[in-house]
Amino acid sequence: MAGNASSSLTLVFLIILIAAPTPSGSFFPSQYRTLVSLGHSLMTRVANLRASRGDHSGAALARAVAARLERGLGLGLWGMMWSTGWDYFRNYAWGEMNWRELNAAVSEMKELLRWVTELTRMKSDAERAAWVGRNYQSVLRVSNSMLGKLLQVFRQSGTLREVVETVKKEVVEGGLLRDCLELGSNDLKGLMQVLNDLLSQLSSASASASGSGHTADL
Repeated sequence: MAGNASSSLTLVFLIILIAAPTPSGSFFPSQYRTLVSLGHSLMTRVANLRASRGDHSGAALARAVAARLERGLGLGLWGMMWSTGWDYFRNYAWGEMNWRELNAAVSEMKELLRWVTELTRMKSDAERAAWVGRNYQSVLRVSNSMLGKLLQVFRQSGTLREVVETVKKEVVEGGLLRDCLELGSNDLKGLMQVLNDLLSQLSSASASASGSGHTADL
């Protein structure tokens, strides 16, 4: 139902709560709130876009996600942090992660970020529409590939896997990726930049853990 879908989509913007040890240290709550704020802004714009073309059920779903994210800017953020952080600690913190697939996912995330950066340089709605028409299938292909790799990384049942499964479903069936690209906003670029940075840090931490006493699976 829409309530469950909106709850899962909200977690997309909280995937940064992965509690991995990284060389640069942990992220602070203010940075979590920045990401949630970007997600709230983006989903509000997606809701308005869908409503403008008569997609009322899609607009309602996007508004529900935005409302949950708005609550996450307050005390609700801590519960979300706990759920995601505990999933990571329980299932992945002790080296049970496919870092080869993670490295490949990071590479594809960087490719997606380059595309989105190019898109944000478009000056008009017509230019953005033309860009999306030329590049959507390529962006979709790489997005699906990256999400498939993340499913190999987060292979244990829990919040993190649920996030990736929900995003993949929305990308393939729900049109969320195309809507975000059509908007061409800096909110999307900011979200992807944060996610790219965190996945890169997680990849570095996983590789370090693997090299400090474990050999990679062949």
